[in-house]
Amino acid sequence: MDTRTILTGGQAILGLELGSTRIKAVLIGPEHEVLASGSYAWENRYEGGYWTYHLDDVWTGLRAAYADLKADVARRCGVTLTRLAAMGVSAMMHGYLPLDRDGRLLSPFRTWRNTTAAAAAEALSGCFGFHIPQRWSAAHLYQALLDGEDHVGRIEFLTTLSGYVHWRLTGRRVLGVGDASGMFPIDSAAGDYDGAMADSFDTLAAARGFRRGLREILPQVLPAGEDAGALTAEGARLLDPDGDLLPGVPLCPPEGDAGTGMAATDSVAPRTGNVSAGTSIFAMLVLERPLRRPYPEIDLVTTPDGAPVAMVHGNNCTNELNAWAGMYAGFLEALGQTPDMDAIFTAMFRTALRGPADGGGLVLYNYLAGEPLMGLAEGRPLLVRGPESDFSFPALMRAQLYGAVASLKAGLDLLAREQVAVDRLMGHGGFFKTPEAGQRILAAVAGTPVSVLETAGEGGPWGMALLAAYAARRAAGESLRAYLADRVFAGKAVATVAPDEADVRGFARFMERYRAALPAEEAAVACLPGK
Repeated sequence: MDTRTILTGGQAILGLELGSTRIKAVLIGPEHEVLASGSYAWENRYEGGYWTYHLDDVWTGLRAAYADLKADVARRCGVTLTRLAAMGVSAMMHGYLPLDRDGRLLSPFRTWRNTTAAAAAEALSGCFGFHIPQRWSAAHLYQALLDGEDHVGRIEFLTTLSGYVHWRLTGRRVLGVGDASGMFPIDSAAGDYDGAMADSFDTLAAARGFRRGLREILPQVLPAGEDAGALTAEGARLLDPDGDLLPGVPLCPPEGDAGTGMAATDSVAPRTGNVSAGTSIFAMLVLERPLRRPYPEIDLVTTPDGAPVAMVHGNNCTNELNAWAGMYAGFLEALGQTPDMDAIFTAMFRTALRGPADGGGLVLYNYLAGEPLMGLAEGRPLLVRGPESDFSFPALMRAQLYGAVASLKAGLDLLAREQVAVDRLMGHGGFFKTPEAGQRILAAVAGTPVSVLETAGEGGPWGMALLAAYAARRAAGESLRAYLADRVFAGKAVATVAPDEADVRGFARFMERYRAALPAEEAAVACLPGK
């Protein structure tokens, strides 16, 4: 079947994802192949002590990404996109997005990047005997109660960014179980919020004057494949103001970026794992058995079909690489050249492999935001070197790549001590775009082979489209695991890089300096106040 027939016949499936720096739209066909794509660049804002995005920017970006997708369809096939077989919405997990009974935002959207809920996270973790990270929605809500914020009593609906967009498109207050597991702990056996912990939260909240039950204001939890509503006429206009997109498109449960990463890398079965490395970095390892005890470095979340997952999440990854790439582009412009950003990134990553295995004595912290994995509530990007350090371009690039993934090491070491077994670790995200480079660095960090699929460049929106395809096309009783393995990834090419012993030893030396110099990073935070 040719692409034009797929599009005009309404057989294409749309995946939307609101990432930290880009909003992306991907259209796939019956064989899960990419037919067209669109994107829009956006940035978070630091306002009033919080990292946030304005909701007007959400809709501006979604419309622009969808319009870019439509334009791509028109260029490729000469048709106007009007009909879809299914669609789904994904976004950054966690955060705080409280709405009143009229759907009005009660507080600026507080993203996953904020590290402002330490007291709440500590209190809830102690009460539940379960690690609650600061970025989880429950921690943000309880911190707002501890701080006596006036808006809390008017909360009718508390959701994530994907849940908010899905609600506006369909009218349904639902959330995929993977994204919901970053709001509040999930009981995998029940496929819902943990009832005992929810009761404990209600008791704590009532003591602070909050009279609503937590389960009254959180979205309904749905596993992958369930009916999550359909695109309304109002929702279609929100996404496509031109009026070409027809309503009635079925939507799958909205998911978080961790869930789409698992789908996009076929990592939903026990003993599989993936590392998503973009603006933030997180490793997701699907568990065979529970961990022996809670760890502050390890979050317990779920796959899109509800299986337990150990998650190691770092707030910072490629942001500092992006900043340096922008500086190199400015240097080229000063020389009268027109910079090619793809070429700049490729040169940075490839050159890193020629750098000294230990980073040449350089230490680089990429902490634009706080990094709870390393005990930092705030961050300041910082490069430290001694007089004897190798301050060459290859050494600096090696240190850049090491710095981007260094915070992940703390959590991975704990999982190794817990004997969490992984048969396959997949990499995806911008860090792995240059062949071999990102894989070699991560293999040195994890001490295990790292694989990248030929589809790794498609990323989260493609993973979201796969989840929408599963909901629309699955056979009776067909699991998500079977659908991905048998229908999507069977026969797909995989490139695998094993750990290089010189890299492993070099990274270990880098980490010794990295940990030893952490007081310098702490001093930078203290001496260089933020806005």
